[in-house]
Amino acid sequence: MRVSRVQAEENRQTVINVASRLFREHGFDGIGLKDLMAGAGMTQGAFYKQFDSKEDLAVQASRRALEEALGRWSAAAASRPDNPLAAAVDFYLSEDHCAQRSDGCPVVALGSDAARQGPEVRASFEAGFKEHLALVAGWIGGADRGEAESKAMAILSTMVGAVLLARAVNDEEMSKQFLQAAAGSVMAQAAAAPLDAKPRQ
Repeated sequence: MRVSRVQAEENRQTVINVASRLFREHGFDGIGLKDLMAGAGMTQGAFYKQFDSKEDLAVQASRRALEEALGRWSAAAASRPDNPLAAAVDFYLSEDHCAQRSDGCPVVALGSDAARQGPEVRASFEAGFKEHLALVAGWIGGADRGEAESKAMAILSTMVGAVLLARAVNDEEMSKQFLQAAAGSVMAQAAAAPLDAKPRQ
């Protein structure tokens, strides 16, 4: 039975959505096409009707995961328009988000894997990073755009690193401490004067 174009596109989007979760859970190389397609309720034979290669799917799934992550950051920020950065910090550096391996941050789950992938996968991550940085820089504000962008890079690095470390240990208390320490550091970074600021005479 021939599949309509509409159904084919729906199937393709289903595979991308499922792959974005399974890649975060298992890594790009930790799951094969058979299991990816089975997760989407399809056979492996249908894969090449929808994608050129596994790398092609990795690019699409990475883009989807990063878009979803950005949406979650934006939703958290919208809940507290008076302090969007604090809202994003509370969401991202929470124990709940830390525990969400397949639905959580794709940068934490796949960052090291992405570094070993081809340029197209890395380009998806780079584009996602730029969107996250622009969002954070906008929350920080300030007259100096360069300063806001620099702070945004430090903040994003701190937050991603904290979740990575928190997930990597068995000690639950230590895990919490990584998240809490990072939250305090991020808010201090956002409020701090620029590094090259000179004290008033």
